[in-house]
Amino acid sequence: MKKLSATLILLLVASFACHCVAQLPSDSVLRRYAAQMLMVGFKGDSVTPNSDAARYVRDLHVGAIVLFDIDLTGSATIGSRNITSRERLERLTATLQSWSSRPLLIALDQEGGRVARLKPQYGFEPTVTAEYLGQIDNLDTTRFYTRRMVADLATSGINLNLGPVLDIHRDDCPAIGHFHRSFGTDSRLIVRHAGCVIDEHHRQHVLCAVKHFPGHGSAVNDSHWGFVDVTSTWQPSELEPFKQLIKRGKVDVVMTAHIFNRNLDADFPATLSRKTIDGMLRKQLGFDGVVVTDDLYMEAIINNYSIERALVLAINAGADLLCVGNNISTGFEADRPFHLVDLIVAAVKRGEIPYGRLIESHRRLDRLAAKCKR
Repeated sequence: MKKLSATLILLLVASFACHCVAQLPSDSVLRRYAAQMLMVGFKGDSVTPNSDAARYVRDLHVGAIVLFDIDLTGSATIGSRNITSRERLERLTATLQSWSSRPLLIALDQEGGRVARLKPQYGFEPTVTAEYLGQIDNLDTTRFYTRRMVADLATSGINLNLGPVLDIHRDDCPAIGHFHRSFGTDSRLIVRHAGCVIDEHHRQHVLCAVKHFPGHGSAVNDSHWGFVDVTSTWQPSELEPFKQLIKRGKVDVVMTAHIFNRNLDADFPATLSRKTIDGMLRKQLGFDGVVVTDDLYMEAIINNYSIERALVLAINAGADLLCVGNNISTGFEADRPFHLVDLIVAAVKRGEIPYGRLIESHRRLDRLAAKCKR
């Protein structure tokens, strides 16, 4: 009797699995949903109907484009990638939007100071670092510099800034402290100034992606170049800026960090961790907006996981937008976005990624895109 019951259970499970597979939509729908989850980069400060950018936006229907001013896979000189002047950038973003059937997210990193894609060399206003603003600790000053910076973003057709940084400052952090990217060591100060920065973006209809969850400031290594373990340095207080700004309804997008913390997840770094994204960020902090990964080809990820495995883990963990800038030490591949869509669709068909996760991300991304002005 027990054996019969077990057999019946197995048959029911198999029948249910077959039913679920049968309920999957067409390949074209699956590919559309998978492509919407990609934030991709391309080469060139102008585009044509035959360019990679056209194929990504018009043909593949990616959800987001990320722009850079320096091509790290080429000459690595100023103006070698997508941004060479205000006028050319305006034409570039307008053309990208014209190819998209929905408001296209066009993103870049404009934190200020060392991390700024819109530089004076291209005709944009000078910027200051978050650390400078935190040291002055005057919201009028933060408002002034941010308003000027966001005006450059808005008039250039950028609708998503990958900032501000909510990480807590530590001098020996090579990725954050070394580049003066944090407002300071006090979470209350970070909340004040980051909140002001976000408000100024929203006034000019530009969205923000706060970063790097659950806190990268305590890392003594850089996830661009390899595995980063913050188990012994990370503090729960690093969550506080994220918690407070989410609670106040200011957060559009959260970017994850590729950091490993055994106390949060003994198996996976934050970007690939369901405990961190779905458990901590969504359930504990109550964030139901878009989660974007840091670049999945950074060495902290790609040196330890195949891209196929990383995609499956990140999506199942709760990530909605997968950053693949194609501008990193692992090199540029023109057809990479198409390959990634193939991998996601195949994983859904195999049952490794629930189709429901694609629907969930699709709804979040649509809500986010609806906030953007064409």
